[in-house]
Amino acid sequence: MFEKLYLLVKNNAGTAVIDNPAIPEKNREAVINDASSSIIEVLKGQVEGGKLKDLVNYFQFTGVFNNPLISNAERKFANKLNNYYQIAPAEAAKIAKALIPPVMQEIIKESKSEQNKEFALSSLIQKLSGNRADALLKQLAVA
Repeated sequence: MFEKLYLLVKNNAGTAVIDNPAIPEKNREAVINDASSSIIEVLKGQVEGGKLKDLVNYFQFTGVFNNPLISNAERKFANKLNNYYQIAPAEAAKIAKALIPPVMQEIIKESKSEQNKEFALSSLIQKLSGNRADALLKQLAVA
């Protein structure tokens, strides 16, 4: 799943990363990796923080663009751009805003696809929780 996420980010990285003069060519793969890890960290934080219901709601309502998950992933990625690549905060935020929301929407779309079981919500939760998905989903059903 994590490799697929990386590919989703890479496929959406055109204008924001690949064609961006603020990001040197030697750093582009690392920046794409940091974008992927930012998304994973935010999703994993939802599971570990007991906000599984919010995560499930995010995947059920695809039109939600101003969701805290997206803004948290944008902020996390922008911070990495600023801290590791010395990209000015305003430019880092612009790059994050151009890349993260389309990738997050793509993840939702993939999670609903019959052909792609890897991004199915139960599979995603299982990967993020370290294979504790069954117990977490039962807790959610009770709540």
